[in-house]
Amino acid sequence: MSEKRPLVHQNPWRKLRQFTDARIGLGRAGISLPTHELLQFQLAHARAIDAVHCPLEVPKLQADLVTAGFVGKQEEVLTLKSQAPDRATYLQRPDLGRVLSGASRDLLSGRVPAEGDAPDLAIVIVDGLSSWAVQTNAAPMVAQLKADLEAEKGRWRLAPLTIVEQGRVAIGDDIGSLLRARAVLVLIGERPGLSSPDSLGAYLTWGPRTGRNDADRNCISNIRPAGLSYSNASQRLLYLIREAFRRQLSGVALKDRTEEVVIDQKSDNKNFL
Repeated sequence: MSEKRPLVHQNPWRKLRQFTDARIGLGRAGISLPTHELLQFQLAHARAIDAVHCPLEVPKLQADLVTAGFVGKQEEVLTLKSQAPDRATYLQRPDLGRVLSGASRDLLSGRVPAEGDAPDLAIVIVDGLSSWAVQTNAAPMVAQLKADLEAEKGRWRLAPLTIVEQGRVAIGDDIGSLLRARAVLVLIGERPGLSSPDSLGAYLTWGPRTGRNDADRNCISNIRPAGLSYSNASQRLLYLIREAFRRQLSGVALKDRTEEVVIDQKSDNKNFL
């Protein structure tokens, strides 16, 4: 009697999957993917689509920010919108997602601080291309960053926290400029991959104003439980914020050297403010 051959042939590279979420070493069944791997791919594809199209649950995010201790009550979080009226327009017209709507601009105009009370940093949460990333990661990320900022001896003045629907990264320039912030930090849902539909990105821009481009920003990406941890991301952001204030710049001229420099939270930060 001939020996029965296995239906699924395992790939010798499969053992490397313990180190990555990438789809490697999938094996084969005849000339096709094994059914399990095909179903996993379809599930990941569906999650990526949902991440892009599902709306951000703003009230829940506001409540999560209160629970995380970033704000005392939900009313302290300003909810804004871009000029994209709906999700379909947002996806087809990226330019509209970079600019605040007239109503949102009017709302912020009533919050412009006096020149002497201008904030150091405006933190802006934007749904971006993955509401899932923002819904699950934004609150714990900003709570961790707030704790690290408060641990500094120098006092950082923060602008009112804002949440933007149908927004792109550059909308932070609009908000930071209106609030007279010296720097703006945008936390945004990144374009979902098939293994990372919940990836949060952080973009820091010194001197926010209309016309800034990506070369003027520093980016930290893949902030999520299966990627860069909140504490690690916060320490990197803290380093970049401190260096941005010291050198009064951001972008390609400011390098992330956190793997070379130990961040001393006990150092005096007053010279940077």
